[in-house]
Amino acid sequence: MKKIVNFIILSCRILACKLLPIMKIVLATHNKDKCKEMMAALADLDIELLSLSDFPQVGEIIEDGETLTENAIIKAKTVFEITGIPAISDDTGLLVNALDGAPGIYSARYAGEDATYADNVEKLVREMKNIPLENRGAQFQTTMVYIDKYKELIADGVVKGKITSTPKGVGGFGYDPLFYIPEQEKTFAEMTIEQKNQISHRGIALRNLKRILQSYLQNPQNQESA
Repeated sequence: MKKIVNFIILSCRILACKLLPIMKIVLATHNKDKCKEMMAALADLDIELLSLSDFPQVGEIIEDGETLTENAIIKAKTVFEITGIPAISDDTGLLVNALDGAPGIYSARYAGEDATYADNVEKLVREMKNIPLENRGAQFQTTMVYIDKYKELIADGVVKGKITSTPKGVGGFGYDPLFYIPEQEKTFAEMTIEQKNQISHRGIALRNLKRILQSYLQNPQNQESA
């Protein structure tokens, strides 16, 4: 009899899980490469991840913040307000020591408003032309933000490396061909997406966000009291 009761309880729990709607989250970026990395890192969460391609009403978002955090909040808040669906955004900057932290928050448009990845890489190579190897230190920093109608969650990730004199590798995107990790003896562009996500700024930020997001979503009282 006890086995039958336990079986019924288990069956009810399974049925309840199947009946519960899967939570949806929009990735607040038009950058397909960022979206790909974010989806790969968050794939094991019990949520449905949507991209902005599902929401053509969301146009280009003006990122006029003075910090990575401000820009990430602007993007997530804008997408949440337009779609009504919780949103996750990121803002990333490459901070080069020899350039006093440039390009920083202007990393995506370092060579101009309509700059391509290649344009930005080419400009950085020019700017670093006469910089010796020992002074080529840099760091990538990412700020991730989750926003819903109750809460704003923020997580950061930082990775240090060096800027190479010429691009190396064909993977990744952005400044990846120039960002060299001494411990791996590779640039990000020479790594697979799985290898990169294990050590990258965005991978670290995503894992940090995933940890606090799981804790938040698993406790309904957090949402009720927020």
